[in-house]
Amino acid sequence: MARPSKAPASEEAVVVSRVDAELKKRRSQRSFPASSFEEPLDFAKAVFRIGGGQPVKRLTLFDQLGKSPESGGSRQLIINSGRYGLTRGGVQADSIELTESGLKAVDEQVSARERARVMAELAILKIDPFAKLYEKFTGNKLPAHAVLIDAVKEFGVEAGHAPEAVDTFIVNLRFVGLLKTLSGAERIISVDMLLGSLPAAGPTTGATTATPIVRSQTSMITADHAQFESTCFYIAPIGDEGSEARKHSDLFLGSIVEPAMEPFKLAVVRADAIDKPGVITRQIIEYIMRSRLVIADLSFHNPNVFYELALRHAVKLPIVQVIRQSDRIPFDVNQMRTIPIDTTDIYSLVPRLDSYRAEVANQVRRALEPDHIVDTPISTYFPNMSVTFS
Repeated sequence: MARPSKAPASEEAVVVSRVDAELKKRRSQRSFPASSFEEPLDFAKAVFRIGGGQPVKRLTLFDQLGKSPESGGSRQLIINSGRYGLTRGGVQADSIELTESGLKAVDEQVSARERARVMAELAILKIDPFAKLYEKFTGNKLPAHAVLIDAVKEFGVEAGHAPEAVDTFIVNLRFVGLLKTLSGAERIISVDMLLGSLPAAGPTTGATTATPIVRSQTSMITADHAQFESTCFYIAPIGDEGSEARKHSDLFLGSIVEPAMEPFKLAVVRADAIDKPGVITRQIIEYIMRSRLVIADLSFHNPNVFYELALRHAVKLPIVQVIRQSDRIPFDVNQMRTIPIDTTDIYSLVPRLDSYRAEVANQVRRALEPDHIVDTPISTYFPNMSVTFS
């Protein structure tokens, strides 16, 4: 007697099966979690809230969250939370529990600095492609998306997943506080810089999110760690946040000075990355007198700028001067080559940005030549004067 033939699978079932297989294949190829850090962190917070820091039955956990424990979204939450190192326990586990690091990341009684350190570690440093991107670009402006994609592919991420990896990396950087707007541009900052802006002890008070708050640019760079030989100190009229002088300084720094310095591998430092704007401190004076190069922006005729400029003149070290074209160059320094920059409107400025960068770079190249003689009013009238550091 012939066996009854097996009923053919419906076309819809076949399509669903293929989609599931493709999704499973794609997930298996990722070398990074399939979501940004924030969603799994919220899941870990729920584990902490429901279980009080103790393991929670998986079924109970999702019942409290109003979700089906077997849904694709719930399973992905568990997977991503585990991949970020926040929780232990898989999609079929009896219980879900926080890891030691996960507990620190969600417990608001832990100090702000420690929570920030742990979150940076989990979201970036323990995810291999993110850690490699971070190591490559820390301290720089956030590169173009295409540059990050090329880099992450070099680190082994498949081309089809590279855009997702880069997007997740950027979102995680911003969420944990490692992407910060400084001097008019988004920059990837070091973990040490982030932690230095947070209190060392004591719980966070009134915190409603896990995002660390980075205070304004205060004492972010210390003279002890300054590499003066690889530094260009930017003397500029900084002004208060939102002021015309600050916007001007940010624009010149981010759009002209820093791009011009890239071929020379000089890190550009402005006073507000060292101490409070408008206050001349010992650290600032050390940068003025010891940095390999100084670029001075004479715009706005700011008195602090001219005071700092005179200090640099005294040590007879390389210096380049720039100024808004609308400002008059004071007589005392007009014999020194000063690059005028037309900021009348964006139609005057933007088309010439490349030429201004090139002009600054050309002056820098000449100033850094070994046989270059720094010619200032002080060197002219007191040629034998010298300044030494004890």
